[in-house]
Amino acid sequence: MREFRKVLVANRGEIALRVCRTLREIGIPSVTIYSDADRNAPHARAGDESIRIGPAPAPESYLNAERILEAARRTGCDALHPGYGFLAESSAFAKACGASGITFIGPSPESMERLGNKASARKAAVRLGIPVIPGAEDVPTVERARKEAGRIGYPVLLKAAAGGGGRGMRNVATADELAHAFEGARREAEAAFGDGTLFLEKFVHPARHVEVQVLGDGQDAIALGERECSLQRRYQKLIEESPSPAVTKLIRGGLEQAAVAFARDAGYAGAATAEFLLGPDGAFYFLEVNARLQVEHPVTEARFGLDLVRAQLTIAAGGALPRLGAPQGHAIEARLNAEDPYLGFLPQTGTVLLLEWPAGDGIRIDAGIEEGGVIHAHYDSLLAKVIAHGRDREEATRTLLGALRRLALLGVKTNQSFLIDLVEAPFFRSGETYTQSVESTAWAPPELPEEALLAAALAVSEPASPRGAGRRDLDRYSPWTRLGSWGRGEPRPASPPPERRPPTAGAT
Repeated sequence: MREFRKVLVANRGEIALRVCRTLREIGIPSVTIYSDADRNAPHARAGDESIRIGPAPAPESYLNAERILEAARRTGCDALHPGYGFLAESSAFAKACGASGITFIGPSPESMERLGNKASARKAAVRLGIPVIPGAEDVPTVERARKEAGRIGYPVLLKAAAGGGGRGMRNVATADELAHAFEGARREAEAAFGDGTLFLEKFVHPARHVEVQVLGDGQDAIALGERECSLQRRYQKLIEESPSPAVTKLIRGGLEQAAVAFARDAGYAGAATAEFLLGPDGAFYFLEVNARLQVEHPVTEARFGLDLVRAQLTIAAGGALPRLGAPQGHAIEARLNAEDPYLGFLPQTGTVLLLEWPAGDGIRIDAGIEEGGVIHAHYDSLLAKVIAHGRDREEATRTLLGALRRLALLGVKTNQSFLIDLVEAPFFRSGETYTQSVESTAWAPPELPEEALLAAALAVSEPASPRGAGRRDLDRYSPWTRLGSWGRGEPRPASPPPERRPPTAGAT
């Protein structure tokens, strides 16, 4: 097994910090990249070195393959970890890494093309005898889409063949909606993935979204249980848990067998996730394979006691698949987003004026923000993930609720209260979670204490000082001190900013 000299982390936010943490633990030097907007972001300081990559918009920075590879060459990196999203599912980028003599920590370009493209993965499922939702892999025109939808029957889903995360996806209820939905989905897919190819599936309702974590070494593969990800808005996940409250031992065996079959058939090396729809009768249907690490990977790590990033590095270096023990307990993850869930999940921006994360047994926080940091409109709204692990689902739920209630973040509107509402909802408590549960429920914004509103208004009205320096909570008569347990108790002195390293040679 080879040893990497230095790894470039080609991402931002919480996933860049998470990858750097593992690299630091195993003693591999890391390099992080940052855009102009992220110059002072935590991930820009997380690596042993840091290098500017370009202006704020992602296509000019985090999606600019040429600049990223040049940064890797300048800093002497012999490997690159793409995190998730961005370039993690680009076979062209993986090929470019190989051509530059840089190991791409992920699947081969060939495996990525076979499984990362939804249409080709669907064809592979049919060939392997894995159940698929009725649909059509090739709908290049509105006319063809209309013909196939008429054959399958409405409602149908239009999906981007080249990506995921809900982008390039439209639910079409009638023939009259198809043309408008087709053009919108194609434009969004082209903007998000550089490929406007669409395919079409029957819309299954009610259904659960269940996925299986897989690790492969190019020859063999193993499955690490399932995750339930049914609670979504606009096809983007909000709450994930493992195991699924709906999956029996028999269903789990079928799901894992199908997921492993995909990986072995493609000669897959690295971490992947096979996603399925689970019907109310226990029948499951293949959706897609995400040829990368998933946002929700911490719930699997919590149950299996495994570091999936370390496993990725080991596999990429030619090492063996990890030995698995029996999974333990139950884990749930909540995604903290900068958005207003009571106003159509509208993305939010601003400066983080106060931030304290909850701590305690069974709580893990994967975050990409800090106090005094600025939340921009340029990037995804995900700020952090709150993960709870308990002996059973009830304990994990109780731990997660406690963590969400103790989390203190002011200055930017988030979905914190909405996440609490979700976890307290009867359908979550009973385990009856479906892909339409969130959007079919009427949600009312919570009423905050007057003291909280006053404190937030005063904080937002002031110019932000770096990392909370000179905060009002040092004044005993400040509204911060009147929040009681809501404000997390006694004020603490603001910590000094960490010393920033000089830029590496060649940084601009």
